[in-house]
Amino acid sequence: MKNRILYLAGILLIAIIIVGVNGCDSITGPASSKVPIGSQQTTGIWVTGEGKVTVTPDIAILSLGVEAQADTVAQAQSEASSAMNEILTALRSSGVEETDIQTQYFSIYPTRRWDPDTGEEELTGYQVTNMVTVKVRKVEDTGTIIDTVAAAGGDYIRISSISFTVDDPVPYQEEARAKALADAQEKAQQIADNADLKLGTPTYINETSSYNPYTVNMPYGLGIPVPTIETSSSISPGETTVTVIMQVAYGID
Repeated sequence: MKNRILYLAGILLIAIIIVGVNGCDSITGPASSKVPIGSQQTTGIWVTGEGKVTVTPDIAILSLGVEAQADTVAQAQSEASSAMNEILTALRSSGVEETDIQTQYFSIYPTRRWDPDTGEEELTGYQVTNMVTVKVRKVEDTGTIIDTVAAAGGDYIRISSISFTVDDPVPYQEEARAKALADAQEKAQQIADNADLKLGTPTYINETSSYNPYTVNMPYGLGIPVPTIETSSSISPGETTVTVIMQVAYGID
């Protein structure tokens, strides 16, 4: 009996020792020395760098098409289709590739007017609109092409806008990215020097880039007959800017 009591007492003592060791680990173990992730993300020097590259556009994007209104859908669609075919033929003859012409918008909807005598709207006909985007790869030909399609489309022509861009912005984005990183480095170094700190290596980098084409709105979008054009329309692409913004965090040594 005495041996049994001593045996049980020994087991109980071992259990108490194990529990004590585990409890100490949970309080003073290695995990307590780790810095929370949130704290790591808010340490160091955070700056925003910006890089800009001025570019001369080499592509013009035209938004143009036709708008026809008639008593019936069939008549309006026929007039719009005929005018659009003339415009497409003019574009091809001006050197625009088929792959650079894309349908942007097509609609058929009824037109109505308010009758004050009956107090109701009455159907007046139907309107068909067909718009396409045209990529002009020779910017210097843009004015001539506008004149050509305006003559081909006649009173049905609608030219809503012109935008200028570059065919391949990647090289300019790479240049702007390098400038943005250099700008961030310069700002961070200035902050570190002023605070009497030693700047470390980047620990976080986030990029947001913006390429902004320059857009010109054309008066041909108005629903009025296009006047006779005796001279070529003067179109200037100007310049546009490729911008890259980098957010960078630097460690402190």
